[in-house]
Amino acid sequence: MPLHPQAQALRERRARAGTPPLYSLTPAQARAADLADIRAAAGTPEPVAAVEEHRIAGPGGELALRLYRPEPPGRRLPALLYLFGGGWTLGSPDTSDAICRRLTNAVGCVTASVGYRLAPEHPFPAAVHDCRAAAGWLAGNADALGLDPARLAVGGDSAGGNLAAALTLLARDGGGPALRHQLLVYPNTDHRAAEAPSAERFDDPLLFNRRSVAWYWGHYLADPADGDHPHASPLRAPSLAGLPPATVITAEYDPLRDEGERYAEALRAAGVPVESRRYAGMPHGFFAMTGVLDAAGEAQRYAAERLREALR
Repeated sequence: MPLHPQAQALRERRARAGTPPLYSLTPAQARAADLADIRAAAGTPEPVAAVEEHRIAGPGGELALRLYRPEPPGRRLPALLYLFGGGWTLGSPDTSDAICRRLTNAVGCVTASVGYRLAPEHPFPAAVHDCRAAAGWLAGNADALGLDPARLAVGGDSAGGNLAAALTLLARDGGGPALRHQLLVYPNTDHRAAEAPSAERFDDPLLFNRRSVAWYWGHYLADPADGDHPHASPLRAPSLAGLPPATVITAEYDPLRDEGERYAEALRAAGVPVESRRYAGMPHGFFAMTGVLDAAGEAQRYAAERLREALR
């Protein structure tokens, strides 16, 4: 279908405002612009019962970790580690704040967001190792935090989806923590997917496009050869067997669409239970835009349903 009218209106507003592509900015400029854009499109953040700020040990130093609670402490709840997007170059727990609040309430889980290290200052695999440290911290401190370590899920959008997929591989191969489900929202899964039909087709400078993808990979990989590592490109893993059940969400007008859907197919072929859904007429990034795109709310409700079922 054509670009959805609501997405088209968003595109036209960007054209009128003369919004520059993030890949034309410095990382520092792009980080500020990205956060402002996300906050403007996210709508009013939902209140939750409590928000806690923690500092945890990471492989490269202390990491900020934010916890969202759907109710006051008192009973063990399932947990979701949600990893923000931003091409491994942009973002912070503030980037995914509205998403984490909505999922916390809709799933009835404690949601954690970790401030993993960003590229190009900290290229691959720094972010992967930070996310694993966060998952291990949640599992290792489950009693004190009021969590059920047997009901831990991981999720993320875009680069966050990539990190979530990488984390499931690390957990499977490295002795945990046990993960019940993975939520992958338009994830990067293969750095060599530049010639996929969706990557070649969607090159609108007013939307996320193939030049955006190249800019982010260029910051994340200190050596292009690192992109062949399965923790950078999960689609290149020798085996996907034994990974947790997955929910994969893709967007029709997204250069990452094909690699996300190929990853869902590869998981299925490896015997992993998968449910995938493509949102017609939507661009990359739509999942966070509940203030301007109805499909964003629909996709978040779908994700919450899948997580709620997985974490029962």
